[in-house]
Amino acid sequence: MTHRFPRVPAILAASALLLAACGSGFESEAPGSTPPGSADPGSSTDASTPAEPGADLTILIGSSGDAETNLVNDLVAEWSAESGVNAEVVVASDLNQQLSQGFSSNNPPDLFYLSTDQMAAYAATDSLEPYAESLSNADDFYPNLREAFTYDGQFMCAPKDFSTLALIINEDMWTDAGLTEDDIPTTWEELASVAEQLTTDERVGLAYGPEVQRIGVFMAEAGGAFIDDDGTTAVVDSPENAEALQYVKDQMAAGSFSYSSDLGAGWGGEAFGNGLAAMVIEGNWIAGAMTNDFPDVNYIVAELPEGPGGKGTIQYTNCWGMAALSDNIPGAISLVEHLTSTESQLAAAEAFGVMPSVASAAEEWKSAFPEFAAFIDGAEYAINLPSQPGTGDVIADFNSQLETLPATEPETILASVQQSLQAALDDQ
Repeated sequence: MTHRFPRVPAILAASALLLAACGSGFESEAPGSTPPGSADPGSSTDASTPAEPGADLTILIGSSGDAETNLVNDLVAEWSAESGVNAEVVVASDLNQQLSQGFSSNNPPDLFYLSTDQMAAYAATDSLEPYAESLSNADDFYPNLREAFTYDGQFMCAPKDFSTLALIINEDMWTDAGLTEDDIPTTWEELASVAEQLTTDERVGLAYGPEVQRIGVFMAEAGGAFIDDDGTTAVVDSPENAEALQYVKDQMAAGSFSYSSDLGAGWGGEAFGNGLAAMVIEGNWIAGAMTNDFPDVNYIVAELPEGPGGKGTIQYTNCWGMAALSDNIPGAISLVEHLTSTESQLAAAEAFGVMPSVASAAEEWKSAFPEFAAFIDGAEYAINLPSQPGTGDVIADFNSQLETLPATEPETILASVQQSLQAALDDQ
């Protein structure tokens, strides 16, 4: 059957497709002291105990459309009626630009959507209130999402939702090739085998974007990483990462794996929808694209196969950033608790297709969208791409070099990225 799913927020999908990574991703780090006028961590207001009326709040969001805008407006209005605090939702036409302008003029919004890389940049200038650990549901957020929004050891801001990557399979092509549910690949060897069986003169077995935001899943599955656990040393040039890129290169040489760009497609979803690839590695935003642009394509979603290092995927996410200059930090904290509650996040999932960032919502989400369970199951082992200031340029250069992977030794690419990533970390 053709699977239909609400649209993913544009800010998440765009981050992934344009290589910004929710996240990209997707991601991490926070000022050492609480700015004057900020709430003491012990004074945070639980969502069930509304804040005392205080200064008005402004909330800046990047919206995917009416469904998202209406849901956020409804949730904010609900909280405002209970708390007595006036709150206005502003839909940005250019979120990053408007946020930058707000901070430059010392008049930022109180709350705002914030990507992982933007979080690190603002945290480095003490512009953010490091409030997230004071939330009553702080421990309910997935550990990897907490890590994505941790800076200098402080959990800075609450993840509002997230996406992961999974294996998207054309159901009709799968059946026509004589494959069954038992053949869904769980290892690299099986993935290579089914990709070969699915490859014809008209299509390739597996496609993905020419970028670390997709190929990076193989690095994770090989047991590789970008930065060590201390966050100070680049470890890109590891044997594990070399093995991952060599695996990809070998399958591309065999003709069963391909970059979506080499197929004439702008991204994996386009290659998949147009029948140029029987399988792709993509995030849950593909569901909206399939519903809107390729409604007749039947597909299934499976977890990515394990590699030598186990399971692996990449996550992309945004948080509810909070300005340290806010005149009503207790009220802003109370509002975030309401927006990130299990009930609110499930309402958002129903309205516009996001995955909730709190583990307590996972089972109910999977019950509502069982065909997409593989995406949320990936939360348990998803990794974050580097997001420290300066690492965005490193990732962009990595992607440029990955375009040459079919003709370049993996070790050569990784050695170059190792040097530039370490330089970026040394500048912190």
